[in-house]
Amino acid sequence: MINHNSRVIAAATDGACSGNPGPGGWGALIRFEDGCIMEFGGFEANTTNNRMELQAALETLKKLKNLNRHTNLKIRTDSKYLIDGFGKWINGWKRKGWKTAAGKPVLNQDLWEALDESRLSNVNFEYVKGHSGDPDNERVDEIAVSFSKKIAIQLQCDQQSQHEQ
Repeated sequence: MINHNSRVIAAATDGACSGNPGPGGWGALIRFEDGCIMEFGGFEANTTNNRMELQAALETLKKLKNLNRHTNLKIRTDSKYLIDGFGKWINGWKRKGWKTAAGKPVLNQDLWEALDESRLSNVNFEYVKGHSGDPDNERVDEIAVSFSKKIAIQLQCDQQSQHEQ
C-alpha cells in the first residue's frame, strides 16, 4: 500500500479514445521514492482523446495535492495540447473570456478551468514522445486503452478510480 510519507518522484498521464468522439479512457501513474507505484484510470462512454488527456492530468493533480512531492516534480505526457494549453494558452483564454485567438469558444473549457484550479506550484508537465519506449508513457497508454475498451487491467497498489459519464 501507499506510504503517504514517501515523496512522489515522478508521474505520467495519457488519454485514449476509440473513435473521436467515442468511448474513451485515461490512465495515470505516480511513482514514490520508496519504489511504490500508484496506478489509476477511468472511462467515459462518449468523449474525445483530448478530453481524456485533460482528465488524466486533472485526476493526477488532484491526487498529488495531498501527497508529499519532490521539488520540481514533472508529470510526463505525450499530449502537446495539454502542455501548451496549461503552460501557454490558458492565461490568454482567461483574459479573452475563454475565447481563442480566432475569437471562438475554447474547447473543453470545463476541464481547462478545473485544471487551472488544481494547479500545483512546482509541478509542471513535461513532453515525452508517445510510443517511443518510455516505460511510464507505455504503461499509462496501456491503462488508458484498457479503460477505453473496458478490458480488465491489473493496477498496482490497488488505487483505481473509474468514472462513467
